[in-house]
Amino acid sequence: MSAVDPLLVASIIRDAAEAEILPRFKNLQALQIREKKPNQLVTEADIQAEKVLSRRLQEVLPGAIVGEEGIETHPELMSALERPGVVWVIDPVDGTANFAHGNPRFAVVVALVIDGVTRAGWIHDPVPNTTVIAELGQGAWRGGEKLHVSEEVSLLQMAGSVKKRGRVADQVLNVARRGSAAHDYLDLVTGTLHFAHFRKLMPWDHAAGVLIHAEAGGYGAMMDGSAYTPVLHAEGQLLLAPGESSWRQLAPLID
Repeated sequence: MSAVDPLLVASIIRDAAEAEILPRFKNLQALQIREKKPNQLVTEADIQAEKVLSRRLQEVLPGAIVGEEGIETHPELMSALERPGVVWVIDPVDGTANFAHGNPRFAVVVALVIDGVTRAGWIHDPVPNTTVIAELGQGAWRGGEKLHVSEEVSLLQMAGSVKKRGRVADQVLNVARRGSAAHDYLDLVTGTLHFAHFRKLMPWDHAAGVLIHAEAGGYGAMMDGSAYTPVLHAEGQLLLAPGESSWRQLAPLID
C-alpha cells in the first residue's frame, strides 16, 4: 500500500508551480535573482515554492524536509537522510538558470524517502503542466501513459547528456547538456535520450529521477557498479542507460 496518494502529491506540486513559479517566469525583477554560489542562481520563485511545498507535503505525511534552498542556510538538515523515518526531498526549481533566463527547460522535483529508500518520485514540468510519477514497484507514469526508456541500440545510435564530452562524444550519435537534471530524466524515460552521466549527486537532483528511470525499465549505477542511494550527497559519479549491457559499453568511455 502506498505511503501517500501520488496524485494528491502531484496536485500539491502543480498548485505550488501555478502559484509561485509560473507567475514569475519571464517576469522576474533584478532584485528577485541572486547568486548563492559562483554560477548558482536562486530566485524568489525557488524560495517561495519550497516554503509552500514544505508546508503542504508535511500535512500529507509528516517528516523531515531536505530542500535545496533550506539546505543552503541549514546544511545540518541533510543528515535526516541518514536516519530512519520519512524525508521529503524537494528541488523547487530544477534548472534555475534556465528559469531565470526565460528558458522553459525547468521543473519541480519531489522525492519521498522512507528509511533511506526512495519510495516515490515526482517531476513536474510547469510550462506544459505535465507530471511524471513513479512509485517503487509500480512503474513510471505520465497521466495514463506508462513510460519506458529507449530500447538498447548500438553506441552510434545513442544520444546522451554528459558534462564533459570526452571519448564518449566520438562513439555515440550526439551528446549535450542543457541545464536541468530533471529534464534529462524526463528525456530518458520518454525516449529522447539513451543515457546520462552526472557528477554532482545532490539528493534533490537525483533521488526522484533515479527511481523514475528504474521504474521505466532503465539501468543506473555508480561508476564503480554500486547502487545509487539518496544518502549520497555529492561523492561519486552516476551513469544511467537503457539496460545493463549498454551501461557496460558506455562506462569505459566516460571521462
